[in-house]
Amino acid sequence: MSAQHIVRSFDKELDYLAKKIAEMGKHARHMVERSISAIVQDDSFLADRVIAEDIVLDEAERDIDEKAILIIALRQPMAVDLREIVGTIRMSADLERIGDMGKNIAKRVAAMTEIRQSASFYKNLEAFASLALRQLDEVLDAYAKQSLERIDAVREHDDEIDAMYTSLFRELLSYMVEYPSNITVCTHLLFCAKNIERIGDHATNIAETVHYILTGYYPLSERPKDDQTYEVGLDKKRIFQKNV
Repeated sequence: MSAQHIVRSFDKELDYLAKKIAEMGKHARHMVERSISAIVQDDSFLADRVIAEDIVLDEAERDIDEKAILIIALRQPMAVDLREIVGTIRMSADLERIGDMGKNIAKRVAAMTEIRQSASFYKNLEAFASLALRQLDEVLDAYAKQSLERIDAVREHDDEIDAMYTSLFRELLSYMVEYPSNITVCTHLLFCAKNIERIGDHATNIAETVHYILTGYYPLSERPKDDQTYEVGLDKKRIFQKNV
């Protein structure tokens, strides 16, 4: 991402880190996408494969950490180069956590095979995951193209994921109240939804890291938030008085 250096091997080392981030992003996305497919299709075999693939991201994160530390020790980079190297360490940690979210979703497939829910629940879960993965795609593409404008746009859309999470939370909670026999499976779906919401948070973390790499500072304003699940079940009068 940086300008070319006199020492060509330095450029190759920085390119290596950028390529590893792209590979981690692709793999993390694939894990999440397939974990959702495993839930929707009731495919335990696919879920097991997703769980097994988590080690790829673990190893990639360690590789980036070791390579970044070695570059810092040998090259003693300054300014944007140092920010880029430190930024890749932070991004790799977020991508590894996104992979963990996919693994966590896949682990719940076995507990959900006995009682299938309405098709609408799975469609909503798919739509929610697609929104979070689109956020991840945008931030990784913006990182590759060094687009500050697109990075800021990704950050501003985080509230859409929160709003959809709140809607899905309310829907599942209402369904559990109406049909207590489905509490177990709906609880698992709630955890899946929370994992997807966290994927959106990690994508936003990456956006803020890229903003730091490109500018030298983190965004000054608070990221937009619209997660209102904490209000579910509260008396509306109390909520109004609290917000006044």
